[in-house]
Amino acid sequence: MATTKDYRNFVLEQLNLLDNITCKSMMGEYLLYYNGVLFGGIYDDRLLVKIVDNNKKYNMQEAIPYNGAKPMYLVDDVDNQELLRDIILDTYKSLKK
Repeated sequence: MATTKDYRNFVLEQLNLLDNITCKSMMGEYLLYYNGVLFGGIYDDRLLVKIVDNNKKYNMQEAIPYNGAKPMYLVDDVDNQELLRDIILDTYKSLKK
């Protein structure tokens, strides 16, 4: 099942507290970048972020984005923009080099 454009638009709207978010389409799903760093994606109408040390404190559930992929964290409270911003910033801090 591919992600719907409505869900993609909803997630991007929820991310409006952060500047420099970009979204790239990939085989019916969407990769998400912050300041050019891939931090997660939207898969089957689910927002997932990479698992890093800085975001373990949020106690998110692991999920598989697609068959054969490494587990990622499922962000299940997409409605909470402040929490979403904090999760992404903490994830980004661990990934940027």
